[in-house]
Amino acid sequence: MTTQSSELPDRINIVIPLFNDWQALSLLLERIRAVVDPALVSRLAFLIVDDCSATNYETLPQGIGQSLSVLRLYRNVGHQKAIALGLSHLASLPDQYPAIVMDSDGEDRPEDIPTLVQTGAAHPGRVVFAHRSKRHEGLVFRVFYEVYKTVFRILTGKVITFGNFSLIPAKQLRKLAHVSEIWNNYPGGVIRSRLPYTAVPLERGRRLAGESKMNFVSLVLHGLSAVSVLMDTTAVRLALFCVIMAGAASLGIGVVLALKFFTNTSVPGWTSYLVSSFLIVILQAFLISLLLVFIVLSYRTQPQFIPARQFSDFVERVEEVY
Repeated sequence: MTTQSSELPDRINIVIPLFNDWQALSLLLERIRAVVDPALVSRLAFLIVDDCSATNYETLPQGIGQSLSVLRLYRNVGHQKAIALGLSHLASLPDQYPAIVMDSDGEDRPEDIPTLVQTGAAHPGRVVFAHRSKRHEGLVFRVFYEVYKTVFRILTGKVITFGNFSLIPAKQLRKLAHVSEIWNNYPGGVIRSRLPYTAVPLERGRRLAGESKMNFVSLVLHGLSAVSVLMDTTAVRLALFCVIMAGAASLGIGVVLALKFFTNTSVPGWTSYLVSSFLIVILQAFLISLLLVFIVLSYRTQPQFIPARQFSDFVERVEEVY
């Protein structure tokens, strides 16, 4: 898919969070130069968010796009927070341009950058996500990913079929940087912000070099962080589930007592056992609902972390590579 040069903005920032993945980044930059239209490449400006890597780059390809900068962080904050810091840094600059968020490992394919740009031009003002129409992970990962999407839909009422690979319009960048939820989970934060967004089906690529640092624990935490940004909705749905469970337990007690006193079908000793079990369910449902209420009230009263205001506390320096 090609985009006319007259339709392109003067500059498109590419935010790439990175942790000890310099080899993959070098291959990614070279691939961008090889597969993306030169008219578009000449407008790209790369911002590498170095998440306090233990290693440093020795050489990076030169002359790809308008510029390449490395945003050095004081400490490792994780993938999602690194994205939030990179976007907040761009939002703090005087001039605002569209921004693309992509990973450094090549799984976000450079070939799809023009598609995001063109979709963004067709839907001005909307954040454009890459919906993963085809994946290359193993069976176990795909099964757990489907479970995650199902649980997310049940708990939040939202459907999430996309990750970080996306394009943010220039006029939405500062608004998004003031959304506290992107600090925990960038896609979930966009959903919570109620900014308009759309998704375009794109294939997920393969890692260019090295091994993924995402393990099972990281995947679970990532899923929980996505749910946490919609805490209010999740708490209400869990509370309703507890009410239903308490109602079902109360009905069960009524049935057991009816069998005990009005029929001859009850088994001696079962009535007290079943009634006690149902009472425990009711008590647990009440306590869980009460806990959820306190969690939501505490969440609403606590001061929110606003990335746009506090990002500079995490930034050590900005290095201009070229």
